[in-house]
Amino acid sequence: MSVVPSPDYALLARDIKQWALELGFAQAAISGVELGEDETHLEHWLGEGLHGEMDYMARHGTRRSRPAELEPGTLRVISVRMDYRAPGTRHAWDVLNDGEAGYVARYALGRDYHKLMRNRLQKLAERIRAAIGEFGYRAYVDSAPVLEKALARNAGLGWIGKHTVLINKDAGSYFFLGELYTDLPLPVDAPATAHCGTCTRCIEVCPTQAILGPYRLDARRCISYLTIELKGSIPEELRAPMGNRIFGCDDCQLVCPWNKFAQDATEPDFAPRHSLDGAKLAELFGWSEQEFLRRTEGMAIRRTGYEGWLRNIAVALGNAPSSAQVVATLRTREHAASRIVREHVAWALARHGERILEGGPQPAAS
Repeated sequence: MSVVPSPDYALLARDIKQWALELGFAQAAISGVELGEDETHLEHWLGEGLHGEMDYMARHGTRRSRPAELEPGTLRVISVRMDYRAPGTRHAWDVLNDGEAGYVARYALGRDYHKLMRNRLQKLAERIRAAIGEFGYRAYVDSAPVLEKALARNAGLGWIGKHTVLINKDAGSYFFLGELYTDLPLPVDAPATAHCGTCTRCIEVCPTQAILGPYRLDARRCISYLTIELKGSIPEELRAPMGNRIFGCDDCQLVCPWNKFAQDATEPDFAPRHSLDGAKLAELFGWSEQEFLRRTEGMAIRRTGYEGWLRNIAVALGNAPSSAQVVATLRTREHAASRIVREHVAWALARHGERILEGGPQPAAS
């Protein structure tokens, strides 16, 4: 009876990294599954209630920080990253400084990355299987309780910055992460070391002061949370600081010095759709629900839902420079079916009414 030889795991690891590049990933690296310090950090964060309404962050217990509990038999994690900054996109600061435009986080302008990256990870697994035979694995892209940034850091793909975003020394932070949990005893890569130094630009720039200090994010104040995860009313004191950000926020990344090394995406599907890299608020506020669903098909923006979309735009219109057109646009939703939308429209109209009473149309105060 013939014995099947064990794979040369060092050679296999090198091949996996090359196959990942061929599949369109910018980089791949391998880590173990020990996340003890990160588990403690997560437990403290949850204990302080800084996750807001994201109950799923606590629901899965230690499966998030113990990969073998999520996928039994897991010995290693292959982490991959994919750049998403599309070439030709309108400059972020230009949009943020245009009070009549709506700002959408740069990662969400094109095709939703979840399915695209999962498909690529599945192809990577198939390449591995073709080389060595059957093995245990499972692919994840924001689809399960996974501490993806900690795993990527341990694999050497970058360090977790003071804003809690992963930073790569050669590619900044504009990239997505994905993981392939596997039972293969592959050699692991060296973890990344931190290079933020004394810089605190990300903490200082946050419009809502959501970054309480290095590595401490209060999600309840974060604009990404407010515009995407939060399903009810946005706290009134946070509406003006939101400016024209209608889906997500990039400010902490925009000021990060390491993003001078950011790489453009090679995936054409990440290019902006429907001119959402600077579309006018009045136009977006006019979308019907059917139009919203049609235009956002296959995009991350769908996550906010139509009600959340109108709520967010109403806040941005309340922060826009006062004009008869802005007021008229808001009045088109003054009697919307949604109580949430009506509430935020009323707030926005009151903002413009106060400004006009104080001396005529003028820009909104941030």
